[in-house]
Amino acid sequence: MEKRIIYLDNAATTVTDKEAADIAYKMMTKDFGNPSSAHSFGVEAENLLKEARKDVLSSLGFRKDDGTVIFTSGGTEADNTAVFGAVKTLSRKGKHIVITDSEHAAVENAVKELEKSGYTVSRIPTKDGKLNLEYAQKVIDKNTVLVSAMTVNNETGAVYDVKTLGKIAKNISPDCIFHTDAVQAFGKIKNLANTGADLISVSGHKIHAPKGVGALFVKKGVRIPALIYGGGQENGLRSGTEAMPLICAFAHAAKTAVSNFDENMSIFEELNAYLRQKLEKESGILINSATQNFSPHIISIAIPGIRSEIMLRFLSSNGIYVSAGSACSSKSADNRVLKAFGLADKIADGTLRISFSKYNTKEDVDALCEYLKEGMKTLIRVK
Repeated sequence: MEKRIIYLDNAATTVTDKEAADIAYKMMTKDFGNPSSAHSFGVEAENLLKEARKDVLSSLGFRKDDGTVIFTSGGTEADNTAVFGAVKTLSRKGKHIVITDSEHAAVENAVKELEKSGYTVSRIPTKDGKLNLEYAQKVIDKNTVLVSAMTVNNETGAVYDVKTLGKIAKNISPDCIFHTDAVQAFGKIKNLANTGADLISVSGHKIHAPKGVGALFVKKGVRIPALIYGGGQENGLRSGTEAMPLICAFAHAAKTAVSNFDENMSIFEELNAYLRQKLEKESGILINSATQNFSPHIISIAIPGIRSEIMLRFLSSNGIYVSAGSACSSKSADNRVLKAFGLADKIADGTLRISFSKYNTKEDVDALCEYLKEGMKTLIRVK
């Protein structure tokens, strides 16, 4: 009998919905025209591309006249395009960048590269999952060209007050570009247009679309240069034949996430509350994520004394899949995000991230808690 898989690592990636997969397959085998081709097969593909762009734009909460969506290979490329594009556009204005101290590696490491070329970077503290807006008010100045802050933290689920940060940034440095990495927020926070961001990064594989596709929203009037040159696709910002199977599957998943938003959030909230209720009865387990201003699809817990990697392997051997942190940083021994959150080393070392999808159930939570208790009894503790 095949062992049941209990997948609770949906902040890392999600299963592709059958409808989205079917669309991708159809685009690969039947509607496989190149949108740049002049014949009718290409024109049909171009119309499908326009429709997909419209659907993703609408899913973000924008109207057609608010800006455009540039399709990318995922959230990392969208973040890099935003960061490098913004500073290149405003290179004559200044060389100061402001981000948070808990950004995803796609922003943090891009900014580190810019530091090597003379840019100065201020990192806003995010202790306990809250943006230190007083610090932001002090460090943002007229030389600030880019302010970037994620909407939902991918390791703790903290929801940052990016709307207020954006207002502060524009008040002090009106010409700066304000970007938000909304990869974990897309489909979990309604109407991302309300962030007020000039640039918004999202990804497909976090919302049950295939891997390899994402998007960058570019607000009307905001100009960033191309990073990939060629045939001038994607409004000249990202040349190369568009990955139509992925794009159309992504657009479908985006529409589905928005139309089922309330239902999905109810599932996340119910599972989050149920897990908290069960964990609060267990001594030796700490819950890092609060309930207020945290997305219910992510909950960070810690078992001090048992390294997260050890517990993760134990759970995995029993068919339960969680994360020791961001999948992109899981092999790093130094977790800067959890330190920025304010966790002591011993707690950070024992931290696990559980993240839900619409397909998870209370039975999944029961199994997780059962094996967490068994692991606490049998695994060797670190003094």
